[in-house]
Amino acid sequence: MWAALCLFVPRAYAQEAQEETLGGPDSHETGQGPHGHLFGEWGGERTRLLERGVKFDFQYISDSLWNIKSQQKERLASWNRFRGTVDIDFGALAGRQGLYFHATALWQGGGNLGTYLGLLTSPSGMSSANTCRLDSWWIEKRWRKQRISARVGQFAGQDFYGAQHYAASFIFEPMGYALGNLFTTLESFDPPSTPAMEVRVAPTPNLYVKSMVLAAVRSPFSQNPTGLVPQFNGTPVSVSEIGFTPGKKASSVRAFDTVDSRKGYSGLYQFGASYNPGKFTSPTSPTPRSGNYLLYWMASQALWRVNPKEAKGLDATLAYDWSPPDVNRNNTLLAAGLRFNEPLPVNFHNTMALGYVRNSLSPQFLPPGMPPWKTEHGVEFNVLLDIAPMLLLQPVIQYYANVGGGVQRAVVFGFRTKVEF
Repeated sequence: MWAALCLFVPRAYAQEAQEETLGGPDSHETGQGPHGHLFGEWGGERTRLLERGVKFDFQYISDSLWNIKSQQKERLASWNRFRGTVDIDFGALAGRQGLYFHATALWQGGGNLGTYLGLLTSPSGMSSANTCRLDSWWIEKRWRKQRISARVGQFAGQDFYGAQHYAASFIFEPMGYALGNLFTTLESFDPPSTPAMEVRVAPTPNLYVKSMVLAAVRSPFSQNPTGLVPQFNGTPVSVSEIGFTPGKKASSVRAFDTVDSRKGYSGLYQFGASYNPGKFTSPTSPTPRSGNYLLYWMASQALWRVNPKEAKGLDATLAYDWSPPDVNRNNTLLAAGLRFNEPLPVNFHNTMALGYVRNSLSPQFLPPGMPPWKTEHGVEFNVLLDIAPMLLLQPVIQYYANVGGGVQRAVVFGFRTKVEF
């Protein structure tokens, strides 16, 4: 890659700023203009490459969480992730207008507090399985001022469909990444991405339609441990979404918002569906049934702004999904949240966010003789502090009632740390 850069660098300069390509906890939640780096600008080389359409990024993220009150013994669970990313705009690099490349790899590991406590709502939007792998890569082509785009490669459905638009402002999973029961149709997630292709069209300035086909597997971490060799197995799952974007052009709206995109009274209203034609077991039938699906509705809206053209103010988000209760144990989920942008009178970016998640279990999966499941409720309050250009700190407290559908309660306290290298 460095040899190719040496050949292409003299040819052209960037014509427009590169957009955010990382989602969920990994997105760059910074309000200080171009974010700083712990290792500086490499003697100006980082800036020189960025002007020519090449963007390198290396970051560390950690969720350190304690169950300060629960039925289980108190413990500290720290989940850690190192991620490296490269984004290339071939329009700036080589004169190939509308052509882009993205690749990202990571190492992650640590303790999963949600599994330890038996929660349906994971306290961390990052925790899954220990791994070191190539997460995703894709080649994307855009036409007609980005109103039409096509993407092919290896990437996750949950990075783009059912993803929480305000994810970077929350920590627990259904608010901090994507709706927690999208796994019912085996929609792929980050980091064990699978081969996929997507088409996105914005027929009007405020409306888009997009659809994706991905390979769904039941054990995504084991079927391609390194992520280096695409595995074309499993069933082809289709995911589609239609979105309405008041206050913003549909061609510029992405799955996850940024600090800059919060300016003004912007909103995003989505309806989506995923379908898996494979075989699924049902507690009401001895034979597997063909097909499973999930429907979701999501809304994110700026409610109030101190200055109608700036970001300081209050935002709200609401999401709900449903899947057939005779096939899916965790078949409904409701998530709602409020976010206050720049509430503290300080000279660095900050937010305060309050989130709520309700997880319901289908009674058809209840073992005989067991008491009925209760609805699990989760509440989170966090403060995001971008205390330095390369350092973010996000303390959080979470409360859970009816843990795992039972009667236990839990209180979790901790913080997220993010360092840009």
